[in-house]
Amino acid sequence: MAENMIIRVQSPDGMKKIPSTKRETAAAFLKKVAKEFGFNSNGFSIYLNRNKTGEILSQNKTLSLLKIKHGDMLFLFPSGSPSSSGEVMDTATPHSSSSLPSISSSSSSSSSSSMIPRSFSAPQVQEDEIDQYLAKQDGKIYRNKDPQLCRHGALGKCVHCVPLEPFDEDYLNHLDPPVKHMSFHAYLRKLTGGADKGKFAALENISCKIKSGCEGHPPWPEGICTKCQPSAITLNRQKYRHVDNIMFENHTIADRFLDFWRKTGSQRMGYLYGRFTEHKDIPLGIRAEVAAIYEPPQNATQNSLELVDDPKAAAVDEIAAKLGLCKVGWIFTDLLSEDTRIGTVRYTRNKDSHYLSAEECITAGYFQNHHSNPCRLSRDGHFGSKFVTVVATGYQVSNQCMALVRDECLLPCKDAPELGYAKESSPEQYVPDVFYKDKDKFGNDVTFLARPLPVEYLIIDITTTFPKDPQYTFCSTQRFPIENRDILGETQNFHSLATYLSQCTSTAFLDIVSDFHLLLFLVTNEVMPLRDSIGLLLDAVRTSNEDLAQTWKKSEQWATIEQLCSTVGGQPSSSLGYGAMGGPSVPASSSAMWSCLHCTFMNQPGTEHCEMCSLPRS
Repeated sequence: MAENMIIRVQSPDGMKKIPSTKRETAAAFLKKVAKEFGFNSNGFSIYLNRNKTGEILSQNKTLSLLKIKHGDMLFLFPSGSPSSSGEVMDTATPHSSSSLPSISSSSSSSSSSSMIPRSFSAPQVQEDEIDQYLAKQDGKIYRNKDPQLCRHGALGKCVHCVPLEPFDEDYLNHLDPPVKHMSFHAYLRKLTGGADKGKFAALENISCKIKSGCEGHPPWPEGICTKCQPSAITLNRQKYRHVDNIMFENHTIADRFLDFWRKTGSQRMGYLYGRFTEHKDIPLGIRAEVAAIYEPPQNATQNSLELVDDPKAAAVDEIAAKLGLCKVGWIFTDLLSEDTRIGTVRYTRNKDSHYLSAEECITAGYFQNHHSNPCRLSRDGHFGSKFVTVVATGYQVSNQCMALVRDECLLPCKDAPELGYAKESSPEQYVPDVFYKDKDKFGNDVTFLARPLPVEYLIIDITTTFPKDPQYTFCSTQRFPIENRDILGETQNFHSLATYLSQCTSTAFLDIVSDFHLLLFLVTNEVMPLRDSIGLLLDAVRTSNEDLAQTWKKSEQWATIEQLCSTVGGQPSSSLGYGAMGGPSVPASSSAMWSCLHCTFMNQPGTEHCEMCSLPRS
């Protein structure tokens, strides 16, 4: 009886226990396995290890000689479908790990840890470059040998110097300042650190809507069942964040944005364009580097902001992509002047009031839903978002908030900006119950209905910094007018372009045209848009290549731009100078076409009134 033993064999279809003996040959054992799993003798292979090493061949050696003992696990791979079986049997590596959103749910439809194989979890999705890079990194926190506690040699390791995992909470809490939220990729490593290596963990986006296609009852509001009903949601503070740091390349970017409020007293909003890079201060962290701010059309007052349709939005995104940039977030002001004589500002956002209002959380959730994070471990092909919010400091809203906003379940409170309100079900829409946990006066955890809801359960704070040594993606020393600032008298037209070029003192053409707002004007102006012919110049700015810039300068398009600038009405003949224009300026005369100062229409020579707007030339 002592020679009898049970061998476990794991296959893509599950695990089975095969009775055997120590003296049984490998050939006889393989026949048992083939009979048990329904394979022919050549239709599969069995290995000692999951990574397909140590293959057991059909031979006359006994199992004891092969060092197979009672209770050992062997791994079966069908030879006819190596790719599919390999995907199911694959041990989770750091770059193929998965994550769980921070949500408690009572049904499988919105459960964050649905036990589904990875082979069914996601289509082929092109992830961001930073995600692909971090997935290949080791991520461990290496420590030096402790001279007092370590008693081993130079090549040894003990509990005092062994490398730590990137999600180690004690390490994160002892950083200066302490890190409250681990990075998203560190959270993925935590999920894949167990015995199953996260094999069955899947990323599930939360849904607050009734499942469609349920035919067992009339549609809502006449009927609902447990199969189609969304589960109740208990809000938790999210343990991870998709972005760990926001860095403006230099102070000029933020200063020019704040100039609008300084000059008008009205609030302002803009989109942040930059890139995602590795944040080395936090294990496997991600940093959003801001290179420029684009200010879309908007109606602003001292207490409100209203965005209007932007016909240039697609062109701006296209230009940014060619410059190697993407939209990483949005920024807005919420400033009140306390004393105009000394220039002080009233401080209204603090722990006693709020950091983000409920309405701002809803807006942030709207933007994050429209800029979702590509993820191949999700059925939907996306999970969470890297889109950040900046006001005084940086923020994101949690995945739970994104789901509530996407499914129109969250409302702001009019008189309490620090509170949100979960909608109630109506005949038009079913809304699941939303709860949050807090402590009562006795220190006990108590569950409350989220009507109202403290928005602190939805917010993730992100540090916002400036580098010690300023960086410049756009190195122009002059300032071309920012778009959509007509209220300040700052307009983008060929008159302002001629003035800008005349003020540039640099002899390098690349330094002159390396301005984000200037490039936008060249592409989106109505007189001579260069959208189809500016690609070479954008490549020159992206790669800081002066030769490419000089090549584009010799094109017909730039010659036409120079001619338009030289014929701007009212422009002094000496104002264009040399440098950018490549030679002395041509004085405006009655024999040349002239541009209207009011509508920029190009008029025929000899006319004193604009043919388009009828306003005088002077």
